[in-house]
Amino acid sequence: MTVMQQAPAPPAPGRRGVRRALPRTAAGRVRALAAAVVVALAATLAVTWAAVADARDGVRVIGRDAGPQVVATGDLYFQLTDMDAQLASALLIGRAEDLGVRRADAIARYDANRARAGAALLTAARLADERSEEETARDLLSGLGRYERLASQALLLDQQDAHAAGPPSARVTAVYRQATDLMKLDLLPKAYNLTLDNGTLVRHTYEDRRSAVRAGTVAVVVTGVLLLALLVALQVFLTVRFRRLLNPALALATLLVVGLTGLSTVMLLGQAERLRTAKEDGFDSILALSRTRAISNSAYADQTRYLLDPGRADTYEQVFFSKSQSVLYLRAGNLAAYNDAVQRQSGNGRYLGFLGVEAGRQGIPGQRAALARVVVGYRAFQADDRRLRQLTGAGERGRAVAARLGEARGFAAYDASLVRLAALHQDVFDDAIRDGEDGSRYWEYGLPAAGLAVIVLVLLGVRPRLAEYR
Repeated sequence: MTVMQQAPAPPAPGRRGVRRALPRTAAGRVRALAAAVVVALAATLAVTWAAVADARDGVRVIGRDAGPQVVATGDLYFQLTDMDAQLASALLIGRAEDLGVRRADAIARYDANRARAGAALLTAARLADERSEEETARDLLSGLGRYERLASQALLLDQQDAHAAGPPSARVTAVYRQATDLMKLDLLPKAYNLTLDNGTLVRHTYEDRRSAVRAGTVAVVVTGVLLLALLVALQVFLTVRFRRLLNPALALATLLVVGLTGLSTVMLLGQAERLRTAKEDGFDSILALSRTRAISNSAYADQTRYLLDPGRADTYEQVFFSKSQSVLYLRAGNLAAYNDAVQRQSGNGRYLGFLGVEAGRQGIPGQRAALARVVVGYRAFQADDRRLRQLTGAGERGRAVAARLGEARGFAAYDASLVRLAALHQDVFDDAIRDGEDGSRYWEYGLPAAGLAVIVLVLLGVRPRLAEYR
């Protein structure tokens, strides 16, 4: 009888795919999980470091570098408009000594503005980072020199005429027209474009850095959660494999990662908000109010030009109306109707223009009351303008000149209210920048220290278990 031999069992199937890459032993799996923890930790630290760097760069550019420089170049527009305003006032005053305003005072203020404008131009030239901006700054500097020569010529001719208060001689008016046309048609548009170009640097920096910080915050959360998952997986594996209820070192490392991820997220969200506050509630309003102040001052000078140059009176009246509408827009077909609308306007009403944009700002302590004072001052400014034009229309140009020069205090009060409102936004800007700098301080030391502590705790947690296999 033949004995049947049992066939040998088939070989066990080999490890395929992902399973082939997995460690075969418990020690190997512990080492793999520990290595994964270290890699995830490195990724978390890297994205946090990059996000902090983006936040710091945004705060630096907006708060300490380009931001203040752009505000300084924005003031250039005001200095230029005030130069032309003081030149017009000096020519209108003539030799009169009984108007409460002296020709010498207007000339002194003209000289002071000329010096400030030159300094602002130098700042703009330093800030320029493109060829077009450099050329604009050079053209402005050259044009300012031409304006100064025309202004000096007009003042010299006027001094030779020695006229009383009122319109100067035809030859003085002709030279002044050349000067003011150069200012309005060439210098002021270039100054405004230069401010806009430089402001683009701040806007792009803000948009890029704030977006990077917010994206970095998401990356910190994702990598932090992954790191926590790996730490928990390592803790569970050690608990199951070695029948230990808790690994104290790994538990402490897990708590440290939770704290690091949470603090990093809160800090980055705070930095993004501080960048927004500095840019939108601070920088934007400061620049807009600087523009408002310059346009208002230019409109105030148009009142002087209206009296100084009767041949262009209609043009200057229309220009005054247009500038007034840009400051506070109300629906009106002419200056008289606009003035009526302004007198009915309250400080908390609805309107457009630069002051309308400012009225949309919310949450800044004292801003509403400060804006209401600006509107009250603006209303008084427009009421004075109506009186001036009524006197002129009645043929009382001498009284109109006296009224215009005597109204300097009223406009000064309105101008001061604009300065105080801008100061509120400046405080908001300064506080946001200071908080932004404080918010990321010492993180360049804290992040590596926290990372090193986690690595040490992980090693302390797995080393005794690996030693059992030796």
